[in-house]
Amino acid sequence: MEYFVQQLINGLALGSIYGLIAIGYTMVYGIIGMINFAHGDIFMVGAFMALIGLILIGVTAATPALLLIASLLVVLIGAMAFTSVWGWTVERVAYRPLRGSFRLAPLITAIGMSIVIQNFVQIVQGARVKPLPPIVTGGIPIMESADGFTVQISNAQIMIIITTVVLMTIFSMMISRTALGRAQRACEQDPRMAALLGVNVDRTISLTFVFGAMLAAVAGMMFLLYYGVIDFFIGFNVGIKAFTAAVLGGIGSLPGAMLGGLLIGLIEVFWSAYFSVEYKDVAAFSILAITLIFLPSGLLGRPEVEKV
Repeated sequence: MEYFVQQLINGLALGSIYGLIAIGYTMVYGIIGMINFAHGDIFMVGAFMALIGLILIGVTAATPALLLIASLLVVLIGAMAFTSVWGWTVERVAYRPLRGSFRLAPLITAIGMSIVIQNFVQIVQGARVKPLPPIVTGGIPIMESADGFTVQISNAQIMIIITTVVLMTIFSMMISRTALGRAQRACEQDPRMAALLGVNVDRTISLTFVFGAMLAAVAGMMFLLYYGVIDFFIGFNVGIKAFTAAVLGGIGSLPGAMLGGLLIGLIEVFWSAYFSVEYKDVAAFSILAITLIFLPSGLLGRPEVEKV
């Protein structure tokens, strides 16, 4: 039982990271109906910016708590600002010029942007793995088994889960209660009619890419603090899993993206714990395939209504 609870905590932490990235995928798809395949590499850029910021500031595990929190916030804001520029650039270069073209054109361009970002980071930072000594250490013991195994939720896991819940709440309220959210929902339903009613469609789509990139930066920093090692290729691997999470939960649904992220994280962790770790990705994609057979729109997705 104790081992199960520990893996449950680990899966929720990993799934929260996937969920943050999946929200970016689902926001872009919801508004323009296309997948931003460069989004995973935006997450990778955010992780590298967080690494550079933490090294420049000189934060260590011995840093006092208040100073550590302030330093992490400064680095996070810097990473979000930098990645938001990348997200805006992807929209301007890969999507806006091709918005009226056939649907495969922006997809191919987005894949090209993904390759460009990967190689740019590889040239600038090198191909070697970049480690980071543990900064957020310690944890809270929850229970202990008779053989001495202690179930613990680490401070890094607490930070990841709380950050995810807070951001999910903020973005849900933004979509449902703000003028930008109403504009996004209007563009999702009919961008041409939204433009006729005074909605700035170009600005709305650009802001959607920017917010998605900012969430990817948060996920990148959480990933760095949790695992302590990154490289230029993590954007592809983690991005594919986050995209899988968005499809599993229902592409276009924010709660679905978070639910899909949590499920993918739990599947990976439990499969690695009780079965063969080499086949954890096979298990995740198999669950996705089975789900889509019975629920083609995903767990929380809505069937797409074809306009005539």
